Amino acid sequence: LDVMNKIILTTGSLVGYAYATEFFIAWYSGNPFESFAFINRAFGPYAWAYWTMVSCNVISPQIFWFKKARRSIPIMMTVAVFVNIGMWFERFVITVTSLSRDFLPSSWGYFRPTIVDMCTFLGSFGLFFTLFLLFCRFLPIVAMAEVKTVVPEGHAGHGDGHGGSHE
Repeated sequence: LDVMNKIILTTGSLVGYAYATEFFIAWYSGNPFESFAFINRAFGPYAWAYWTMVSCNVISPQIFWFKKARRSIPIMMTVAVFVNIGMWFERFVITVTSLSRDFLPSSWGYFRPTIVDMCTFLGSFGLFFTLFLLFCRFLPIVAMAEVKTVVPEGHAGHGDGHGGSHE
């Protein structure tokens, strides 16, 4: 657990560095359109999504600087859920903020999900869980050590060879 949480901490820090590098490159390029796109992400109408992404992907893993937090399973699970939420928000920020501001101010708009968008989103969860449960039904996940302890042939002293008991 300790090593895995150090990896999460390192990855979160690298992601934060990548976010900062994106802003630096946009500023350093001198391209006003690219600069506007990144400033709009952080301070525009979707700033709430951007800062949720940053706090989940960069700030929440920073708790793993403390050894007690690195060895706690509930904290690890909580941070893992936050990182997954942050990764979803990253896709949201990349897609929606890029499409919401065009070169023409007349085409600027705020994305509001329609019923089709919501059904597609919920349907993706439904499809995943259906396939996962079908997988568990037809290909159950059972450790070989557990199977060997339940099957009588797996115990030492049961049977004298390949066919079981020969009398």
